[in-house]
Amino acid sequence: MPATRLPFELKAWEGEAHQQGACPLCRALPEPLREEAASQPHLLRYLHSLPIEECGVPQFHQRLERKLGEAGLPNVIYPIGNNIYIHVLGDPHDARNFYIPIEPVLEPDELRPLLEALEDRLVDVVTKLPHPHTLDERREVLEEAMRRVVVLNGHRPSNGHRLRAGSQRKLHLGAQEFEAIRYLVLRDKVGLGVLQPFILDPYIEDVSCSGLGPIFIEHKVFKALKSAIAFEEEADLDTFLRRLSERIGKPVTHRRPIVDATLPDGSRINIVYGSEVSKRGSNFTIRKFATKPMSVLDLVEGGSLDYRMLAYLSIVLEEGMNMFVSGETASGKTTLLNAITTFIPPEFKIVTIEDTPELQVPHPNWTREVVRGTGEEGAAVTMFDLLKAALRQRPNAILVGEIRGEEGNIAFQAMQTGHQVMATFHAATVEKLIQRITAAPISVPKTYVDNLNVVIITSAVRLKTGKLARRVLSISEIFGYDTVTDSFAFAEVFHWDPVYDRFEFTGYMNSYLLENKIAVRRGLPASKRREMYLELERRARLLEELHRKGVKDFHDLYQVLAKARRQGLF
Repeated sequence: MPATRLPFELKAWEGEAHQQGACPLCRALPEPLREEAASQPHLLRYLHSLPIEECGVPQFHQRLERKLGEAGLPNVIYPIGNNIYIHVLGDPHDARNFYIPIEPVLEPDELRPLLEALEDRLVDVVTKLPHPHTLDERREVLEEAMRRVVVLNGHRPSNGHRLRAGSQRKLHLGAQEFEAIRYLVLRDKVGLGVLQPFILDPYIEDVSCSGLGPIFIEHKVFKALKSAIAFEEEADLDTFLRRLSERIGKPVTHRRPIVDATLPDGSRINIVYGSEVSKRGSNFTIRKFATKPMSVLDLVEGGSLDYRMLAYLSIVLEEGMNMFVSGETASGKTTLLNAITTFIPPEFKIVTIEDTPELQVPHPNWTREVVRGTGEEGAAVTMFDLLKAALRQRPNAILVGEIRGEEGNIAFQAMQTGHQVMATFHAATVEKLIQRITAAPISVPKTYVDNLNVVIITSAVRLKTGKLARRVLSISEIFGYDTVTDSFAFAEVFHWDPVYDRFEFTGYMNSYLLENKIAVRRGLPASKRREMYLELERRARLLEELHRKGVKDFHDLYQVLAKARRQGLF
């Protein structure tokens, strides 16, 4: 099984010698961390093993702020639930800092005999309990089974006596032993084993194992990290992935070595199994599912775009313009697409179509459709099939997770028939996007391209400070296709300036959509069409004011904007 490689030695534990009153380290801890350690013995033990002389006393934060990631060598502990803590510790010898899960069991091998004895007893008890059909039911069954076979704080015979074979004998455990074993059982039987801390951590974006060695992390605050959890034997890694794939209903084998699946929390996992197809051995990558979507104001806070860009997007989406969010891998396309759904009118019926369910639309009239692969029960249902079906469902807006193939042609037909279409796309520039959609296999006729009104280009960029960040590089309007010159007309309305890390409104007083489409739809005469820029500035100020007042939660912002629309304020 995976090993835990701490960057220091875990010291032998003498609990009584380290009680709060007598312990010098406890007195030196900041009060929030001292209070946590007082109730969590495993955290206190971990802190006593830290080389405080070298790394210093860790900071403790209940919630992380972006500015914490600016420290060159971080030393931060934060909780993620289930009595699990994460320590992000700087490594002066590597580009990646350490990501160390502090679980209620610091050394599982110490409890292995007790765990095996418990599992022997659980087998007979579990078979007599109702068969679970969900993860919650499985947890309840295991909890009940453990209550039946464990005597808590009872007589503590010697290990030899209390581990004697025979499932009828009760297992006598101390309170801390039981909590540790209970955690391991539920983590491994209900959760995802050693991956559970990564799944619970809301600040993780990606988890990857490239073969033997540590598990790597992409963190929202601390960026690229290396985990203290590592696979050291190919057999252990293969066994872990076989069990994991069976748990999620898509067993991986040498005949079927590549699996794409969805984890119970909605995260996406890709598994490549065996050294025949992966020379460094089996590997896997998890793209975390955000249980709480980022709002457009979260993105402004992170520097991805500014208030005027949001105001512009709110106007064009309100007027039913079609839009693609395009960029390279991990550029924040889906995050941005999901965030701007708050600008779609709240009365709209929305259909989302995805390979893997990621989009979380705040609208009540939302139909969520997901493709079905050929390996699953029944016939395959492709994105092409779902898009055709969506046209018969009378949606106001269709959102496509990512357009890759022939479904793109149907998306443009939907635009032709008056449906608002929004999608993500894989292209680094507007020119490359047009090249891809007009070529096979998408094959959109060139004369249809101007049905796409707006293209947002996003990218992961390195700032002058050396920090990696996501930025909207441009927002462009597409005018049309010139059959004589065989060329497409488009223009940037917003542009990111990498020198000063700021956004320029290059389309100010020169926006084709605002003046020649949206103003016309709103019945503005030619002499007043530039009033659209005043409306844009007004909305930008309103969004900035909402942000200043702390209204930035995804769902809260949707509700506030919906109310503002009803009152004619937005």
